[in-house]
Amino acid sequence: MGRFGSGVCTRKPENRPVPNIAQEEVRVNITRREFLLAASAAGIAIPSLAAIEGIQIGVCAPTRELDEAAQYGFDYLEPAAASVAEMSDADFQEFKQKELASPIRCECFNSFIRRKDLRVVGDDVNWNALNNYIDHTLARCRQLGGSIVVWGSAGSRNVPPGYSRDKAWSQIKDFLGRAGEIAKKHDIIVAIEPLRHQESNIINTGAEALRLVREVNHPNIKMIIDYYHLRVEKENPEIIWTARKEIVHFHFANPNGRLWPKSPAEDPLYGEFFKLVKKINFHGGISIEGRGSLAQDGAASLAFFRREITSA
Repeated sequence: MGRFGSGVCTRKPENRPVPNIAQEEVRVNITRREFLLAASAAGIAIPSLAAIEGIQIGVCAPTRELDEAAQYGFDYLEPAAASVAEMSDADFQEFKQKELASPIRCECFNSFIRRKDLRVVGDDVNWNALNNYIDHTLARCRQLGGSIVVWGSAGSRNVPPGYSRDKAWSQIKDFLGRAGEIAKKHDIIVAIEPLRHQESNIINTGAEALRLVREVNHPNIKMIIDYYHLRVEKENPEIIWTARKEIVHFHFANPNGRLWPKSPAEDPLYGEFFKLVKKINFHGGISIEGRGSLAQDGAASLAFFRREITSA
């Protein structure tokens, strides 16, 4: 399984001196991005500038931004699984070769199910179509080095008006049991994402996701916490400690506008969040998911994570 499968970092440091990249950037008076681009062009292996105390920092972005994410020093890219599933065979192979030439991988995926005809809840659930889609999608994600696929996908799970919530919950458990078995075959984790009530009318909190994980009780079904959704739902960050054995991944954004984070002044609970992440000895990935861009916000966000994690 990949680095994030168990929430533990398995990447071993190389036995060679690591250059002081920050000093080199200052000495030659070039930007961090220019330094990385120049080093990449020269074939110089650059150690991750984002990994902090065993925690990897990634970005939720389209596959076309793989090279840019690497150039800015992110540890991995988190694209949409649905987009990868929709690629033609030729396009998938082309991207796979591009990724093999990159210093980073698509180690996590979001947007598991985006097709409107693939429902998990309701009277029009097509289990055969779902099973085929899950198998196809997880197989591709695994080929790209993925170890976690995040299932938020509100459109697939929202409960129709007047529909029994108990039946919806049972259908979700059935779906996750099936997904878990297929995920096991591909050595990958499907992680439930709680979503704010404005986006989904079921599984809105970490506590609900935790209940679901425990009821499904499958080794390949886990959960994530998205800081933005947690804050919108006003959930106590202590859920991170409560669900510590089931959390395999995090999403993060400044809750004031769902922006890329840059300053501890943006939200009073940043400090508590990072303290809890370190308290549970988390060695997986935190992905930025919000409004912003690598060019405009990448360097500042990486600096933010470095400060917050090291000072927590």
